[in-house]
Amino acid sequence: MTTQTQTTTKTSDGEADENALKTAGTQPAEDKGWRGVAAEGQDDIGDKASVFLRERSRKLLGDLLRPYRKLIALLVVAVVVENAARLAIPYLVKVGIDRGIPPLVHNEGATTLVTVVVALVVAAVTQAVTRQLFLQLSGKIGQEVLLHLRRRIFNHFQKLSLSFHEKYTSGRVISRLTSDIEAIYELLQSGFDSMVSAVLTLVGTAVLLLILDVKLGLVALVPIPILLFFTQWFRKKSSIAYRKTRETVAVVIVHFVESMGGIRAVQAFRREPRNQEIFEEVNASYRDANMQGMRLIAVFMPGVKAIGNVTVAAVLLYGGWLAFHDAVTVGVLAAFLLYLRQFYEPMQEISQFYNTFQSASAALEKLSGVLEEKPEVAEPAEPVKLDNARGEVHFDHVEFGYVEGRPVLPELDLRMPAGQTVALVGATGAGKTTLAKLLARFYDPVKGSVRLDGVDLRDLDEATLRKAVVMVTQENFLFTGTVADNIRFGRPDATMKEVVAAARAIGADEFIEALPDAYDTQVGKRGGRLSAGQRQLIAFARAFLADPAVLILDEATSSLDVPSERLVQRALRTILADRTALIIAHRLSTVEIADRVLVMEQGRVVEDGSPSQLIEQTGRFADLHNAWLESLA
Repeated sequence: MTTQTQTTTKTSDGEADENALKTAGTQPAEDKGWRGVAAEGQDDIGDKASVFLRERSRKLLGDLLRPYRKLIALLVVAVVVENAARLAIPYLVKVGIDRGIPPLVHNEGATTLVTVVVALVVAAVTQAVTRQLFLQLSGKIGQEVLLHLRRRIFNHFQKLSLSFHEKYTSGRVISRLTSDIEAIYELLQSGFDSMVSAVLTLVGTAVLLLILDVKLGLVALVPIPILLFFTQWFRKKSSIAYRKTRETVAVVIVHFVESMGGIRAVQAFRREPRNQEIFEEVNASYRDANMQGMRLIAVFMPGVKAIGNVTVAAVLLYGGWLAFHDAVTVGVLAAFLLYLRQFYEPMQEISQFYNTFQSASAALEKLSGVLEEKPEVAEPAEPVKLDNARGEVHFDHVEFGYVEGRPVLPELDLRMPAGQTVALVGATGAGKTTLAKLLARFYDPVKGSVRLDGVDLRDLDEATLRKAVVMVTQENFLFTGTVADNIRFGRPDATMKEVVAAARAIGADEFIEALPDAYDTQVGKRGGRLSAGQRQLIAFARAFLADPAVLILDEATSSLDVPSERLVQRALRTILADRTALIIAHRLSTVEIADRVLVMEQGRVVEDGSPSQLIEQTGRFADLHNAWLESLA
């Protein structure tokens, strides 16, 4: 396997790479890996970067909501009508007191009071109906948006190049699809409703207070500058706090996922205590970030309530004095007190909205960053058609390296005729797997080109390339499902007869039939119910069923025991017939079936010939062969 130098990198969403957490519990560097992630919070980013992140987040939110403009317009109408009905209630109370009660006192009838009561009932019913409409529509829009967003993110993650997935840990992927999506859901579910209602209530109440009585209204609105200053302070502080919360929860998820994913290594090396220590630290950081947000709320919400209560007391005192001197009516004073209650309640709703909004904003920043990642291996704008690939491969003066300035393949020129089986041998780090990854187009060369039947792989679309070139590795992944599902992985439309034929061709049919449910047996998580050799045989059957023009086997027999390997060796001759094959193997028994052997060293081919020719010479392959014979003895 080619040695790759891994460096800490940043992705466009502003998070540090957590490579140090991979294979949790087995790498000493992990002790500082989570700290690196936490240190990459948004607290210290520059103003320009912060503006860019906000603009990018708004753009994503706009893209998500744009298809629902008509429904959103209807939502706005519903909110406006609901708030208008709610604001009408205190005014109707004022009318009822000032105009409805006096006629009753003077035995002039209850017509006015009854009319006011009916109007109150109509306002209450209107508020309830429009509220129900809003909840139904907002729920529909929210779920549709989240459905689209999850689909979009999942699809985008699948399209991103292998290089991205090698640096972006699975824990961060899960964080994007769980906690970040949940934060946006909370915003869509209740955030906008709270904000719009709060703004309409504040503006509407302020206008009505001034209409009812200018002097009393001005007294009631005196604290507004204080509230605005207080709210601005909370907004800025909570923005930092909730970004930090999103950062730290991602670190918790990363450490948990990587620890559980590498649980065998963790237990084998008795790393549970140290992993627990690390988890305690990252979990404490997450708690501290949340506590900071809670402390801000603990200051803001009681502060708003205190200002509101003082204002109510001032209005009651001044309004009572005005009422005593007949400057205002009792109904006006009652309406004022009811409106003041409505006026200060939204301020607390705004604080809740900021909590939700800041959390969702941080999540949107992360998601928009991921969605703006471009595949390093991009689809061609105008793909070349290649209907029936023959399998001729040409590495045309290829240069490639994982780190700039450190080429793994300095300059490789290699031709493989169609139908030829080529074996690659050499020491670890010689460039064998890198060559295979370039042929499978997991990466593109820095210079030169890799061609299939004379066509640059960069000019082939994904579907054509994956149909023509298939790679089987030593750690082939089996997905949860049946044996048949996993064999059918590359050809979902394959019939059961074709699945069985593929298994029989590589010699897997016997052990599969012996399983409890044969081809319908569940393989378990990552194929855990099967042995390593059985998993590898199923991977071979999967590749055989896909029927590619070019088959790459990267250490594909390394996990097989001797009986299984012999079984596969017999099947390989059938599998490799009439197709181009590139075999990377340390076991020389696998190399013997090759038409041609390439010995690689430091990214260069130093020996090239048939197995028999190279064995007769006194080169590196002959030395490897002699050492292998001695090990058998």
